[in-house]
Amino acid sequence: MEDIKEILAANIKENRRKKGLTQEKLAEMANISLNYLAILELARKFPSGEMLERLAEVLEIEPHEFFLVNSTPQNELEKLRQEIKDDINNAFGERLEKAITDVIQRCKV
Repeated sequence: MEDIKEILAANIKENRRKKGLTQEKLAEMANISLNYLAILELARKFPSGEMLERLAEVLEIEPHEFFLVNSTPQNELEKLRQEIKDDINNAFGERLEKAITDVIQRCKV
């Protein structure tokens, strides 16, 4: 599962690209440094609420849209991988627990 900074970073970058803006242009329009924008897009820092609102206004989106997890093939594959991993862990965990219980029961006899 992605952390919230990674989701935010991906959505800033995706929305910037959808608008056809370079990092330089978005930074200028949002009145922030290019370096700060790059740091946000790399998920190294988390912006203030005011900064999120400013970026959302420039990108013409609602601030909450920065936190939506987009359904991409990569995201869907990651979800499927996690489900398979959980299923395997559950299946083997149950079998292992039963095997241990059986061994303990045999030892008591």
